[in-house]
Amino acid sequence: MTNPSPNVDNDEIDKFSQLAHKWWDKDSEFKPLHDINPLRLDYIHQHACLTNKKVLDVGCGGGILTESMAKLGAAEVLGIDLAQKSLKIAKLHALEQQVGNVDYRCVSVEDLAAETPASYDVVTCMEMMEHVPDPASIVAACARLVKPDGWVFFSTINRNPKSYVYAILGAEYVLNLVPKGTHNWHKFITPAELARMCRFAGLDVVDTRGLQYQPLTKIYSLSDKVDVNYMVACRPVAY
Repeated sequence: MTNPSPNVDNDEIDKFSQLAHKWWDKDSEFKPLHDINPLRLDYIHQHACLTNKKVLDVGCGGGILTESMAKLGAAEVLGIDLAQKSLKIAKLHALEQQVGNVDYRCVSVEDLAAETPASYDVVTCMEMMEHVPDPASIVAACARLVKPDGWVFFSTINRNPKSYVYAILGAEYVLNLVPKGTHNWHKFITPAELARMCRFAGLDVVDTRGLQYQPLTKIYSLSDKVDVNYMVACRPVAY
């Protein structure tokens, strides 16, 4: 059944569609995603061990994380997004790289959850929830899509004065790490809010880690501090 009211911000889709041709340019506006991808990938793999797993990447964009999970040894990886131009870039790059165990679809996570519930060993949704009108709906759909013994991973940005200074003023206006207007501080999600969404969806948060950026060294690293960017690893409550 098709969701009558898609959980999508068309302005966000347009924003990323205009940049779609730059997804795999490591010196472009997507450089931060390329820089943090090894950290994200290792975090996911350490918890869930991607080898021979069936994986879903929600809000995959141009496929940076999607393709890297496929290359690491997942049996099959599906990336979904509602930005058609980004998906075209993702498909083309996978073809060029001869990555045969990855596929892409233009479908909402809510519709996919209704179509194929409890189908994936690992579900990832990274740097996406702060761009949609109803993040709780995303969490609930991811929970429906994962197998009872699977793993779900989320990453987003905390909402507090420090994240406004770092993720908005610093990243967008001072350091020019991402384009101006990339983020809306009011859409940021605190760890407590995300944990509550997970509980309501039937997920237990088993680990939380922060992502920190050092402007002098231009290096990202994992941290116990979750005051700006952070990731969570979840498992179904019944497991």
